[in-house]
Amino acid sequence: MKTFTEIKPTEIKGNPIHLIGKEWMLITAGTPQHFNPMTASWGSLGELWFKPVCFCFVRPQRYTYEFMEKTDAFTLSFFDEQYKPQLNFCGSRSGRETDKVDECGFAIRKADNGSVFFEEARLVLECRKIYFQDLDSSHFLDDSIMQHYPQKDYHRMYIGEITRALIAES
Repeated sequence: MKTFTEIKPTEIKGNPIHLIGKEWMLITAGTPQHFNPMTASWGSLGELWFKPVCFCFVRPQRYTYEFMEKTDAFTLSFFDEQYKPQLNFCGSRSGRETDKVDECGFAIRKADNGSVFFEEARLVLECRKIYFQDLDSSHFLDDSIMQHYPQKDYHRMYIGEITRALIAES
C-alpha cells in the first residue's frame, strides 16, 4: 500500500492551470460503498474567504452530480502521465453503466472526509463543499462561451474547502 504524506494546501507544487487543464483530475464523490469518479479538466485552486479552496464544475446529467448533491465531501485525485488513458476512459464513460474503477484497475482508499481517493494518485485533495451555484448564461460576458453549451446544460459550480492535501511518497 502506497504511503501518502499530508502537506499544507499552500505547499502544493506546480502550476494549477497546467495541473487541472493539461494533467486533468478525477472528481470523486460518495462513500467507499457507493461513489463515482469523473475526469475534469476545468476548475481552479486558490483562496477564498481565507480558506484554501477548489472550484469544480459538474454538469447535471453527469452521474457524479448525483453524488455531489448527496454528500458534503469529495476528493480531487491527480495522477502521473502514465494514467492518462484511464483518465480519458473515466471522462468518456458513465458510471451508471460501467464500473470505471474496475475497468481502470484502480484501488480505492477511504479519505478522512468519508469520500474516496485512489491508491494510484500522486496528489489528493480532500474537500468539503462550502458553496454551489448554477452557471447562468445571462452572465456570460464572452459570447464564445456558449459554444460549450449547445444543449444549454450549464454546469453547477462547487466551491470546496481543501481540508487535507496528500502527496504520494516516491
